[in-house]
Amino acid sequence: MFRFIRPTLNEFIDLLFPQLCFGCDKPLEFSEKVLCTPCRINLPETGHHCEPYDQNLLNKFAGKVPIQFLASYLYFNKGGIVQKLIHGIKYKGYKEAAKEIASWYGHQLKLENRFVKDIDVILGVPLHKSRLQQRGYNQADWIADGLAESLGIPFRTDVLIRQQFKASQTHKNRLERWENVKTVFAVVDKESIKGKHVLVVDDVLTTGATLEACAQELLKAGCGAVSVITLAVAGK
Repeated sequence: MFRFIRPTLNEFIDLLFPQLCFGCDKPLEFSEKVLCTPCRINLPETGHHCEPYDQNLLNKFAGKVPIQFLASYLYFNKGGIVQKLIHGIKYKGYKEAAKEIASWYGHQLKLENRFVKDIDVILGVPLHKSRLQQRGYNQADWIADGLAESLGIPFRTDVLIRQQFKASQTHKNRLERWENVKTVFAVVDKESIKGKHVLVVDDVLTTGATLEACAQELLKAGCGAVSVITLAVAGK
């Protein structure tokens, strides 16, 4: 009996306090999550997963670290819907939104990209424990978890750690970002990734320095290949 009451109560709560679309602030329908259908349809998708060797993306890594597959789901433009989403995910506690949006991309990848079939394990770019305590969650882990569930691939949080706390990367150029993070990460469970294809996940791809540093440590620890997926990348 109670299993029939629960959805009714949830629908009643939604009726009194409707969830709003992140994009246009209109109330969501019962079947919608995070974004209303028009806003979701109009998301600025990159289509990178259809062209896994996109040179503009790979140039960010400048050949320092071999990356098997690299893609971002959405274009990030100043003042746009994706900036609003990322800001909410990163600073306002909307971690469930991160997982939901990542699951959308995961389902797309499963249908349209052959490279993800070879991935053995998914990792989020880790936060330092002091930053994690301050924020209360790691947005990259929630994105990674959404991808992992939709793709049916194991997700781990106990393989890669951030062993040093560093200042924000926001106002640094590419070289400064690389110098800031090149010795920050460490692999604490080498056996779990030995010879495996590891997917590293983050929220936004900027210069790629943080992701390079993660990939470098994973490859040094013996993993077979590293791929990278982010929720967003700077727009054209």
